[in-house]
Amino acid sequence: MKSKVLSKVMACTIAGSVIFAGCGSTETAEVTSETVDATENYTNDEDGGHAIEVSGEEKSYSNISVTKTGESEGDEADFYGENSAIFATDAATLTLQDIAVDTNGTHANAVFSYGEGTIVNISDSTITTSGNCSGGLMTTGGGTMNASNLTIETSGNSSAAIRSDRGGGTVTVTDGTYKTSGTGSPVIYSTADITVSDASLTSTASQGVVVEGNNSVTLKNVTLNADNNTKNSDNSDYYQAVMIYQSMSGDAADGVASFSMTDSSLTNENEDIFFITNTVATINLENVDITNNGDGVFLRASAAGWGSEGNNGGQADLYATDQIIDGDIIVDDVSALNLYLQDGSSYTGAINSDAEAGEVYVDLSDGSTWKLTGDSYISSLTCDSDSIDLNGYALYVDGKAYTENSSSSGAAIELVSTSGNGDGNMPDGAPTEKPDGEAPNGEKTDGQAPTGDAPGNKQGAQEPPSGEKPDNKPDEKN
Repeated sequence: MKSKVLSKVMACTIAGSVIFAGCGSTETAEVTSETVDATENYTNDEDGGHAIEVSGEEKSYSNISVTKTGESEGDEADFYGENSAIFATDAATLTLQDIAVDTNGTHANAVFSYGEGTIVNISDSTITTSGNCSGGLMTTGGGTMNASNLTIETSGNSSAAIRSDRGGGTVTVTDGTYKTSGTGSPVIYSTADITVSDASLTSTASQGVVVEGNNSVTLKNVTLNADNNTKNSDNSDYYQAVMIYQSMSGDAADGVASFSMTDSSLTNENEDIFFITNTVATINLENVDITNNGDGVFLRASAAGWGSEGNNGGQADLYATDQIIDGDIIVDDVSALNLYLQDGSSYTGAINSDAEAGEVYVDLSDGSTWKLTGDSYISSLTCDSDSIDLNGYALYVDGKAYTENSSSSGAAIELVSTSGNGDGNMPDGAPTEKPDGEAPNGEKTDGQAPTGDAPGNKQGAQEPPSGEKPDNKPDEKN
């Protein structure tokens, strides 16, 4: 049931002017204008219902509180917005300011933007979710989400603070604090184009960021702290701060996944920093202060439990600009890496010390350097004569020992996506086709990101629960 309690003093905007009604009165007036600006409480406890729903119109709310309980199941909630506290669809434009949202139910996302042409603008607000599969900001079907200065905290499993799912969209977040504490709940789970600037991001049980399929995450001037210490499944043996992959569930199109981080800090508390599997990825790092408090590697590209065996490695181009990198790199025999160190970047570490692994190309330019911390084996090398400090170890390039103080000219590895071929080896619980349920407007998305759409959304603690990405999906699908 939805209840709305209006305050005694309300303001509504009509044709650009503000009219105050009920001042000094003890009567309660109904708000019928497009803008609601009052101390109001919106509550919904129906399974599948919404406290606020806006379809095909422009509407604004400020200074309100929203409470949502009630339950739902996978696809209707994750793809089409059922059971979300605030839901915008059908090319609506919804503006939210100074609001507080609290949800406590399974698949009870807080603020949901669904469908192409739908725009949600939210600022100076607080969001708290406590149920499983209950994200803070949720965008699907090509919707748009613009957020500024929010405080979001989620505690359920598969409940990313900034989240997208099938059909993706565009998400822009500036300022604020975003924190997750549930299993399979990265701060960001992307099956969309997601950009976050000037914000604090913290995960205490899952990856900090997960990018699935042909989608992207761009971080600018952010602080990212990740402590991935729980798993949703046994699809992977590793923990990591940033995971880039393709789940094969159909929620994210195949293609090049992208992760970019500039003028920021990244702190990892457990094992690896970057993990790439079953996809092609581009990673851009510029002036990022990276700290690994775990005992893992800087980057691991390898097969795991997603995709077809033999074709499910990780392939990546990593561009480091004005960047310090410290830590080993491991690339397995079905994976590949092109490492570009440029503009005075430095790398300290060993690459493929076991001598039996995938192809790796290293390109050192513009005064960039590499100091070895162990014997290393790579396929190709481009460097100046003063770029590499062997530090008492050996570097083998295509099987031949590199001579210190010599220059080299090599060629990059061609990266080819093979994650979409073969049986797909779908993870447990991942859908193989579109769900049967109806979208809010009576139509479904095609299961792919809209044209021009970026990254996807599927991963998390390591396995896609309930039709969702591994680290951003509930235990129920394990």
